[in-house]
Amino acid sequence: MIKPHGSEELMPKIVNTEEEKVALLESAKSMPKMIINSAAAANLVMLGAGYFTPLEGFMGKNEVISVADNMKLDNGLFWPTPVVNLTHQKVDFKEGDKIALIDPNVEGEQIIAIQSVNKIEKLTASEIDNIVEKVYGTKDKSHPGVQTFYEQGDTLISGDVSVINYSYFEKEFGETFRTAMQIRSSIESKGWENVVAFQTRNPMHRAHEELCRMAGDRVNADGILIHMLLGKLKPGDIPADVRDTAIRTMVDHYFPKDYVMITGYGFDMLYAGPREALLHAVFRQNCGCSYLIVGRDHAGVGDFYGAFDAQDIFDSIPNDALLIKIFKADHTAYSKKLNKVVMMRDVEDHSKDDFVILSGTKVREMLSKGESLPKEFARPEVAEVLMKHYMKE
Repeated sequence: MIKPHGSEELMPKIVNTEEEKVALLESAKSMPKMIINSAAAANLVMLGAGYFTPLEGFMGKNEVISVADNMKLDNGLFWPTPVVNLTHQKVDFKEGDKIALIDPNVEGEQIIAIQSVNKIEKLTASEIDNIVEKVYGTKDKSHPGVQTFYEQGDTLISGDVSVINYSYFEKEFGETFRTAMQIRSSIESKGWENVVAFQTRNPMHRAHEELCRMAGDRVNADGILIHMLLGKLKPGDIPADVRDTAIRTMVDHYFPKDYVMITGYGFDMLYAGPREALLHAVFRQNCGCSYLIVGRDHAGVGDFYGAFDAQDIFDSIPNDALLIKIFKADHTAYSKKLNKVVMMRDVEDHSKDDFVILSGTKVREMLSKGESLPKEFARPEVAEVLMKHYMKE
């Protein structure tokens, strides 16, 4: 199986034994406590679950700037986005202390991790601007990822972490949330050697379904990993539980048995377009996948990125930066001429009117009114799941 990024084996930061967890929580009673933001909590889940191998914890100032400017860790290893614990709070601890990090997304002041404080550093306004511009390609605060980063504060707490739990993800998404370790183990037990990963933060319509099928066929894959984001999205996006049901319904009805693995991961969407596509590749490599499908406007939002910027960025990084390969996908839609879903670049004789294309706004409008989606656009079983959600709103 493909090796993890920068390591011979996964390096999850989750506490391994119940005894160790109990001992850490006992010692945490005398530690300073810090309520972290949702982005930092999501980073901890990814560190704990092995997705961020080989990181040991939160980055310091020099490393954050190096990652933003050059996509390199202090040791020179490729890494595309900062992994930080930022705060605007006044801190009551010092360098060298151990602190208990409180999960903001769970009631009852639950400790999600223990952090060894390496450094406490301030980022200047111009340094934050530079980081944001390099990572997101814009400083426009109407971009949801940019706004989230600016809101986190200017005090950077770096250091190694011991993660105690996976926040709310295991409880709320027990059927779907999986660590990188669990996914690797499942791939191994199935005997799969060539796996294609499909990233999604949306329900899957027929175009997505066929794209997975096309990619699997073209690279001769043993199986498909549908890997859905379970964390925080922007307002108006479909909740994770509804997406989960819709995707499972589609796979049950329209894919061969034991060809698709449906899983999810606990991370908040960055909407960072090209940089986030690179990050997606890192943690799919850590999952044991050989290919990641990168489609049109992958991980984008609004009009902030060009349609294929997230594909082009892979051509600009060193060949040895990642072991995983990219399956570059064009926009996929149902052809009225051919009566099947096609990749638009494969049918040069088509005009726009030859395709069944609906905007997200139009889809939401139809579902809210109880109108059926065209069968060429969405499978009826999937449309029914989504309609129930929109009719309840």
